[in-house]
Amino acid sequence: MKNEFADMNELLKRAEDLKRRGEQRAIVTHTGFLTPAEAYELRHAFADAYFSGGGEDCERVMAFFLPDFLEPEYFDVSEYISAVRVEARFADLTHRDYMGAVLGLGIARETVGDIIASKDTAYIYCTPTTADFAVLNLDKVGRYGAKTEKIPLNSVPPRERERKEISFSVMSMRLDSIAAGMFGLSRSAAARMVEEGLVSLNYRECLRPDREIRSGDIISVRGYGKGEIKEKGGTSRRGRTFINVEIYK
Repeated sequence: MKNEFADMNELLKRAEDLKRRGEQRAIVTHTGFLTPAEAYELRHAFADAYFSGGGEDCERVMAFFLPDFLEPEYFDVSEYISAVRVEARFADLTHRDYMGAVLGLGIARETVGDIIASKDTAYIYCTPTTADFAVLNLDKVGRYGAKTEKIPLNSVPPRERERKEISFSVMSMRLDSIAAGMFGLSRSAAARMVEEGLVSLNYRECLRPDREIRSGDIISVRGYGKGEIKEKGGTSRRGRTFINVEIYK
């Protein structure tokens, strides 16, 4: 079985090939919908790429490599990403239910982006081909009948996400120290959660409590939420470092 690092290296090679082909032919090239971990890697590897999931604050996005003559503000992402609305009246469904219904049709995961679900309605970002297929075939979610229709990207309601900014200080920029400060845990409890595989750094499991954290890193703690290290501030007289974090669920 390939490990995640081998898979990521293959992704980087494919992305490099896409970029090269786009430059040679002066066309737009793009990946499929990426996982958050894949998107994080490509954002750092290809600073000139354009990323979009079809709407604001999408976790699953595509990486687009634009020709030199096409500026991002003139790029129409709706040519490459569509949205569908799925309505299952009087149902009480979850994100998992809608995802299961979509993948149950044999649709490839990389053609489906974020799914914004709320009981009887879901909005799904996907490729145009997948959108057309879903409209024709997605007529049931779980045991509920469903109506599926294609809608403009700007008709998808904004995602409701709780966000808050907090500040605290740590003696060192260790993963366990910062995770503890973010979610009101003791350092020993945070270290134990890291070792048990309950903490992710930049969307990857990290088992090292002493892993050094930098601005821009994203930390997730299972059952608590996730947050981004927004800014590293100065130090106190006792040598503690002040940091600002944005927490969201």
